[in-house]
Amino acid sequence: MDLYEHQARELFAEHGIPVPRAEVTDSPEEARRIARRLGGRAVVKAQVKTGGRGKAGGVRIVADPAAAELTARQILGMDIKGHTVGTVMLAQPVDVETEFYVSYVLDRAAGRFLAIASAEGGMEIEEVAATRPAAVARIPVDPAEGVTSARAGEIAAAAGLPAQATDVLVRLWQVMIREDALLVEVNPLVRTRQGEILALDGKVTLDDNASFRQSRWGAESAGHGDPLEAAAAAKGLNYVKLDGEVGIIGNGAGLVMSTLDVVAGCGARPANFLDIGGGASAEIMADGLSVILSDPAVKSVFVNVFGGITACDAVAEGIVRALDTVRLTKPLVVRLDGNNATRGRAILDTHRHPLVQQATTMDGAARRAAELATAV
Repeated sequence: MDLYEHQARELFAEHGIPVPRAEVTDSPEEARRIARRLGGRAVVKAQVKTGGRGKAGGVRIVADPAAAELTARQILGMDIKGHTVGTVMLAQPVDVETEFYVSYVLDRAAGRFLAIASAEGGMEIEEVAATRPAAVARIPVDPAEGVTSARAGEIAAAAGLPAQATDVLVRLWQVMIREDALLVEVNPLVRTRQGEILALDGKVTLDDNASFRQSRWGAESAGHGDPLEAAAAAKGLNYVKLDGEVGIIGNGAGLVMSTLDVVAGCGARPANFLDIGGGASAEIMADGLSVILSDPAVKSVFVNVFGGITACDAVAEGIVRALDTVRLTKPLVVRLDGNNATRGRAILDTHRHPLVQQATTMDGAARRAAELATAV
């Protein structure tokens, strides 16, 4: 579960990481009052769970309370990469001298954590990592040892961070462990002209498996996330929104992941991950198609099913019945293989929906779905 920036900053403050004063609101009028309490000038920041807020116009510096109200009115309701802004945070501006980047992330493959830090923080950290990887230090962290003051000093030295950042690195590690986090990130961590070290922005991803211990974040986090993911979650679907044009439905996480790769290999981008698991009832198919077709970026849909316990004829029946309740507006490519695949294909042939096409191989179906998506 991703936290909003203001929630991440709240965690940082609880663990002794210095952050500028800030308040959150969903009201332009309250934004004016908050700016007044902060001294007049303020930074107004959209609270959405996605990057690129600054470039989208969701982060602005205002000179006085009146400007804060006007700016909050402009930002609230804004769409940033499919996320509607429901709240804004007003923070006290600081006099920045230097920006840094620090984070901890779980490295599942290696069975350990990874500290990532750079003396060049800010909006272009991804470009720095891609063009000058030597400028970004990646230091493994043994979970049994953690980050002591000595280890934090090694991380700071490797990344070229000032010695004052060592304490923040230790406290950030405490956030990682004590709050069941998979990722904690500060970008930028800054040194002010007065010599203070402050966390200006924060990103925290909590482990869903520990949600019973982190329930205080649940209500708000469920309120303003990606609308398609929220709709899918309400229907009990295992759905993740991606930035592409080919909608994907499959049965089994491994098959769906392979499908994403094959579609990408055909020159198109997957629009989502949707695993219907072992069930392919009409209701599940209708729910899945409804969510995927609600994505305006989707140009075609690829249903990729390998029949096992759930036979392909049952999947085909589910698709047919789902199309009686969901208005299909995009071409749908279906690949059925495995148990009762021949019968399943025959059911779809009999139905003869004008937007439904079939392919007998995964490569062929992916290629056709990609062609249909890119031809639009």
